[in-house]
Amino acid sequence: MVFWAHLALEFERTLKLSVLGWSSLRAKSPLALGKEKLTRLHFYFHDIVSGKKPTAITIAQASTTNQSSTLFDLLYMADDPLTQGPELTSKIVGRAQGLYGSADQQQLGHILAMSFGFTYGKYNGSTLSIFGRNPALNLVREMPIVGGTGAFRLARAVAFAKTYWLNITSGDVIVEYNVTVIHY
Repeated sequence: MVFWAHLALEFERTLKLSVLGWSSLRAKSPLALGKEKLTRLHFYFHDIVSGKKPTAITIAQASTTNQSSTLFDLLYMADDPLTQGPELTSKIVGRAQGLYGSADQQQLGHILAMSFGFTYGKYNGSTLSIFGRNPALNLVREMPIVGGTGAFRLARAVAFAKTYWLNITSGDVIVEYNVTVIHY
């Protein structure tokens, strides 16, 4: 009986803290977060699907994927390096971690759900979350950044991606990213 009474009191205390914490967070206006900042980022995304140490691997595929000119239904899990320069040997500034899949039956196009986690410099420990369509054959692709953490808390942004290098045989690709972020 004492155990259940203690458990009930702990639950009530936790619930009160949760409610109070949530309501105080909701009560803050955007002004309480400080002034909005504009940050421009430039980096390279290395998606390596071949070799002994790929950074993106197939996790699901339909029986019809190989018959599709767009690889429709192919799904990857990625942990891709983000670098300062286009060479894989240049300074690693973060990782792109998440999923992308072929989601277009008419042309090569992916849907991305990724977190760009920064591991170096001023933005170390901060993330940007990207979710949207990537029409892979377009010269420049515009994709939404839908949030962020750390220095990029409450971020809204746009990412412009441009293929820097593509190995058509292996599928390995280096993509140049220019990102404009509004955050607090």
